[in-house]
Amino acid sequence: MSLPVEALVAQVLAGSHQAAARLISLVEDGEPAGREALRVLLPHAGRAYTVGVTGPPGAGKSTLVDALTALLRAEGDRVGIIAVDPTSPFTGGALLADRVRMQAHATDPGVFVRSMATRGHLGGLAPATGDVVHILDAMGCGTILIETVGAGQGEVEVVGTADTVAVVTVPGLGDAVQTLKAGIMEIGDLFVVNKADRPDAERTATEINAMLRLAPPQGWRPPVLKTVALRGEGVGEVLEAIRGHRAYLEAAGLLAVRRRERRRAEILRALQTRISEEVVAGARADGTLDALVEEVAQGRLDPHTAAGHLLRGTKARP
Repeated sequence: MSLPVEALVAQVLAGSHQAAARLISLVEDGEPAGREALRVLLPHAGRAYTVGVTGPPGAGKSTLVDALTALLRAEGDRVGIIAVDPTSPFTGGALLADRVRMQAHATDPGVFVRSMATRGHLGGLAPATGDVVHILDAMGCGTILIETVGAGQGEVEVVGTADTVAVVTVPGLGDAVQTLKAGIMEIGDLFVVNKADRPDAERTATEINAMLRLAPPQGWRPPVLKTVALRGEGVGEVLEAIRGHRAYLEAAGLLAVRRRERRRAEILRALQTRISEEVVAGARADGTLDALVEEVAQGRLDPHTAAGHLLRGTKARP
């Protein structure tokens, strides 16, 4: 039997992992109870610092997140981890799932790990990532690490969800700048060359630094760091760089600006979702959607005009 919203919220605020997992599932499924719980939880959020970890497949993002978590836990920080995975074609869930990630922290009550499926969403994140950040924040996590799916160069949506973005790459992927430059170079607040015990690690770091020097001067120049995350080497420097970026944002008043813009984006995403749900539900109920599909299938109407009819609440012409 499901818990009342008030009881579920109380348990999340008390730090219950089980309650947080249950609430996240409600939110991912778009349940009204999940939305109501978020409404009650939001005033208790806003204290956590969010770090996005993105980059190409095979860069060692999970290993770096695991190593960062170990350092944060040694300092007594509570850590939330959101690991975005590809969607299973069979279940619709996260393909890799929690059980194969972060095994060293599986029994640590100060670490909460959640794997989330992209569910076809582009940009490297799952649709409900922002909402899950609020849940972990309200639960008491001081740092939230968001690992993107690792699907390629277009994973730039994390910049709208995280306070600091770390872009991870490795030697041996060819031209490092070509690998990263399509959008992802612009979002990095720091760059990590992982597996730096491989040949050409120094060359990879030099190429990234050269590309960064071509960018217009700004108040923050992203550092390029080398790590061997599997052995914990250089991870402390990455954590210090994250904290340095946070200090810069706070001193310049930019952290509040970033978070305000994030709220704007969340409102617009929620609006798009609600409009889509309400329009489609109404159009299905009165047969408008099926009629428009037939019109488009017969070539008498294009999809954009059909969408316009749905938004205006008009039916397909006979």
